[in-house]
Amino acid sequence: MPYLWTKLLHVLFVISWMATVFYLPRILVNLAEAGTEPAVRARLALMGRRLYRFGHVMFGLALLFGLTLWMHFGVAGGWLHAKLTLVLLMLGHFIFTGRWIKKAEAGGPLPSPTALRWFNEVPLVLLVPILWLVYFKPF
Repeated sequence: MPYLWTKLLHVLFVISWMATVFYLPRILVNLAEAGTEPAVRARLALMGRRLYRFGHVMFGLALLFGLTLWMHFGVAGGWLHAKLTLVLLMLGHFIFTGRWIKKAEAGGPLPSPTALRWFNEVPLVLLVPILWLVYFKPF
């Protein structure tokens, strides 16, 4: 029973983190489209900063329960190494997005809204193989 609770909490916090991973780039798109409207930019930057902070907490909790699954319950295998590599890429995307949010808040330039929309698709491209590895454990 403790294994199932640990797994449930890990999945819950991963879902919460992924919500931030998917939504932060949308805030960037809106920031890029807001132009020079200071009130809109300030509100979006505040939303982005708060969501980014929330995402860090959710990632930390997901990591804690993931490490518990690995070290205490013995979840292991080659698939796990491949999954963790993709998760590190996702984390890099998340951190990069947070840096763009901070840059925009300071008045720095952002890429075009179209480029940011493409950037928004990166997590989905990473999530599909992550889920495939978790569910099928091919190696």
